[in-house]
Amino acid sequence: MRVQFNAVRLVRLVAVAVIGAVALAACGGRDELTEAEALTLRAERRDEILQGTVERFGGNDFAPGVVGGTWTASINNDPRTFNTLTARDGDSATVINGLFDYLADYDPYRRQWKPNLASFEIDADEARDDMRVVFTLRDDIYWTTPGQSRQDGVKVTSDDVIYWYNEINGDPELQQPGYAQQFIELPDGTRERIQIERIDERRFAFVYPRVVAEPILSSNMVFGPRHIYQPAKEEGGVEGVLNLFSVDTDVRTIPSLGQYHIVEYNPGVRVVLNRNPHYWKTDSEGTSLPYIERLIYRVVPDRNTEYLMFRDGTKDSYSPRPEDLEELISARERDYTVYNGGESLGSSFITFNQNPQNMNPVVYSWFIQTEFRQAMSSLLNRERIAAQVYRGLAKPAEHFFATVNPMFDPDIRLEYTFNPERAVELLESIGITQAADGLMYDADGNHIEFTMNVGVENEIWVDILNIFADELGEVGITARIRPIDFQNLVERLTSTYDWEVIGVALGTNYWPSSGSNVWQSSGNFHLWHPLQESPATEWEARIDYLYNEGRFTIDPERRKEIYDEYQRILLSELPVMYIVHPLAFLAVRDRWDNVYYDTLGGFQSEYVFLKQ
Repeated sequence: MRVQFNAVRLVRLVAVAVIGAVALAACGGRDELTEAEALTLRAERRDEILQGTVERFGGNDFAPGVVGGTWTASINNDPRTFNTLTARDGDSATVINGLFDYLADYDPYRRQWKPNLASFEIDADEARDDMRVVFTLRDDIYWTTPGQSRQDGVKVTSDDVIYWYNEINGDPELQQPGYAQQFIELPDGTRERIQIERIDERRFAFVYPRVVAEPILSSNMVFGPRHIYQPAKEEGGVEGVLNLFSVDTDVRTIPSLGQYHIVEYNPGVRVVLNRNPHYWKTDSEGTSLPYIERLIYRVVPDRNTEYLMFRDGTKDSYSPRPEDLEELISARERDYTVYNGGESLGSSFITFNQNPQNMNPVVYSWFIQTEFRQAMSSLLNRERIAAQVYRGLAKPAEHFFATVNPMFDPDIRLEYTFNPERAVELLESIGITQAADGLMYDADGNHIEFTMNVGVENEIWVDILNIFADELGEVGITARIRPIDFQNLVERLTSTYDWEVIGVALGTNYWPSSGSNVWQSSGNFHLWHPLQESPATEWEARIDYLYNEGRFTIDPERRKEIYDEYQRILLSELPVMYIVHPLAFLAVRDRWDNVYYDTLGGFQSEYVFLKQ
């Protein structure tokens, strides 16, 4: 009865907390709302907020613009590096992403690959079970530094790509995400590497040991300048390349083939990037992109300060938190538009450490049991998180694949949604029971308690974990929340493995074979237990098999069968517990034109220009 009573109490908590003082005033100051009243008011406020936003989704042709203007944005921390190999944090990546580009591009609206830095041709022979993908680089791509002419730059050649594939992504000591995707499992269970061959200065080929279903996805990559990385590695080995482009580097010496050059870094103050006049992409009238002449990233550690900067006009865009939206939309005089990008495709998740290295053996013994993780998912109140943290502007995440994934099936959904009674039954099935003091203990008398880490900069994550900890406490489990520096979080995930529970987010799985370094047991970012020499569990072995089998299956019906099973296993074993899909919003100053924003294509800033 205790669990049932608390479940009812929590439903009411959800409704009341979302409405707050506004709801109480609307009901004449009564102490408590009925559930029906609370839900009605919540829906009304949600509808009012959405009516104050604009939907302007991408996928259409962009109007031609003009070059000019300065765009002021912000990052929450100083970049920790300008080296793409070590840029694991979001702020460093934000700054340096504009220096690089991919071989191919994916159009999420038309669901097709298209040339980018290179065009491509696929030659597959199913009878011989072999495949080649030949890329041809554009003839107008150069590595240049700020102020350098194209003629004084270094032309990008196939040698850059080949070196990066073999010596950077292909070096296991560098632990790059691209390493795992270089290998393919053969029918006999052995693994063979996808080879790369030089054809000439502009052409190179990826040679597959067997036919795969998505060859461009497997071979698409960004790469750095060989003329800098190769000497550094020859002289200093792995450390030599990892130490390149530290924050002490003169940023005007950092080369780019992308949209921007870094021209200034003032620690604690700002990073400035100037438009790369040699970037290859142009608009429909031949004007080189991007249109924005100058990007300024101000270092603003506090989200409240970011919000105030946008309100006072010193920032050009802002990604509103749920609590910001009502004030932004209700402002009488505003020179900005709030764009509603729709429901996020990916979701943050909570994961429990199943790696015996640096783990308390008692805690480890709980986490490796499927029933324990299923119980944890049954105590994760996604509805409450959507209501309280996101003000109703989110919905529970109950699927593994994103809705845009070609293998998404709406009928394959999470079974272990919020149900405290079921959680207690699952825990009892593995010898974890509630004692007279109201706390949960295992069969050896150990109290069920653990620590949950999250990036200290992320206030929303702290709120999410507080709700999770509250629900756990209702059945007698103690969860401590310890926000830590994001770099510390990354180090724990990728090197020390010293953590118990972590809240984190990865990219959207557009394709069923996305994330080879995450979902395969041998992957270096197989978060809950990385770099396994052989699968630690039967279900992980099955996932490895299905992941590879799906990559090599061309027949659509058989492919769907494979990925249906794949999804069901992951939603049952729950190595990660997805939380919610929030609506995504972006506020942009009205002085900018060509603004499109949605969760499918993102904010394509290269087409944005200053109104004349």
